[in-house]
Amino acid sequence: MSTIDIGLAQDLTHSRYAIVLSNGKRLILFRLPRISRPDVPAVHDWVYYAMEAECPHAGGPMSDAHIDIEDSSYIASCPWHAYDFSLDTGESSYGVKACTYPVHQQDGRVLLRFAEAEDVQLSTIKAVSEEVKFKHGPRETAAGLPKYLSDDATLCDWCVHILNTADPEQKIELTTHLFSTFATREQSPTPMSIGAGIVRAPDVPPRQDLREVKPGQMPKAGKGGSVKSRINMLHALANIEQWAIDLAIDICVRFATFQTSASTTSASQSLPRTFYYDWLKVANDEAKHFSLLRGRLEELGSHFGALPVHHGLWESATRTAHDLRARISVIALVHEARGLDINPLTIEKFRVARDLESVDVMTIIHNDEITHVTTGHRWLTWICEQEDTDPVQVFRINVQNHFRGAVKGPFNKDARQQAGMDGSYYENLVGLPGGKGEVIAGG
Repeated sequence: MSTIDIGLAQDLTHSRYAIVLSNGKRLILFRLPRISRPDVPAVHDWVYYAMEAECPHAGGPMSDAHIDIEDSSYIASCPWHAYDFSLDTGESSYGVKACTYPVHQQDGRVLLRFAEAEDVQLSTIKAVSEEVKFKHGPRETAAGLPKYLSDDATLCDWCVHILNTADPEQKIELTTHLFSTFATREQSPTPMSIGAGIVRAPDVPPRQDLREVKPGQMPKAGKGGSVKSRINMLHALANIEQWAIDLAIDICVRFATFQTSASTTSASQSLPRTFYYDWLKVANDEAKHFSLLRGRLEELGSHFGALPVHHGLWESATRTAHDLRARISVIALVHEARGLDINPLTIEKFRVARDLESVDVMTIIHNDEITHVTTGHRWLTWICEQEDTDPVQVFRINVQNHFRGAVKGPFNKDARQQAGMDGSYYENLVGLPGGKGEVIAGG
């Protein structure tokens, strides 16, 4: 057995870390708030758990696991197919078991017990990409600071506030703050109130100093061989990611009063709190993506806002503003799923151009977006389970009624399958007449 020194507890400030051991074993270390138990005295404010980095079911990235509490224990659910694992034992309600590793604190250091081999040491430890590249710089006046709401503000208050924030830098700061606050308070005696039906989301979120054109009038990105071409590609992607922040925030407030339709086996139900957690996590990821793309643009000598942008994604949001099933179907399972098809091609263009920094950024985005499509698929499936309907048919009907154009390939079938979508969802599927060109990827 090996006792592996992970480092000083005071230096571990992130919620999860990717660990590689000297024998090549890859683990995920979780740092989570201690769950209060009357019979157990609190020695430290934070507790640590370690498990294998890939889900034993289908290899999903446990670095992106959704964390819940059940029976006073933490549960990690795989982002691909929602297989749940106890972080204490590794056991799952699905009958498979993940490898977990005991972690404890001693003299201010975090130590991991690894029983599989002797003399194993820590090779690398890296915070899982949850960092947002804030662009602060010197702020001369308070006008550059985002406005933070009071502690008694509801989730819907926060969502409307973020949607109405035009400054993209303030938007990403507020989004990451909301996700962190909501997630932290979920583990406390005072979770954030949802505030359903009290405030109204804007019809179109405002934008700051951007020149809007129709999607078909956007500058041609080219093949990525020149700096100018790569700037065009990154700028277009940054625009999509900014809209994606708003889409994930909007789904929380616009559909907060949503009720499933009663079926013969189930009464009408409101959305559970995990719905809001999941979409705030998506919004937090999109804020991270925007910040990474904006930072890369600046490294290449440009900036966000230097080129025209389009609002095509929000046009789809407007067409689906009346129904949550339609919103998830079109935004998450058409637009964002299209990103799974396009991202590897974009990554390869950057790789051929030897722009490895952009490759790294796009790889982070692609891996995250598989989990976003999974989130859409999971919640559409949940709604259909409550209503005794077929999610494939519900999806296809909503696309036919609320999406303009055809759902075109080529498809990244492996990535779509990882997210829960087989060919029965998207093959031979055509929406309303009037769609032109490629499906906008992202959202």
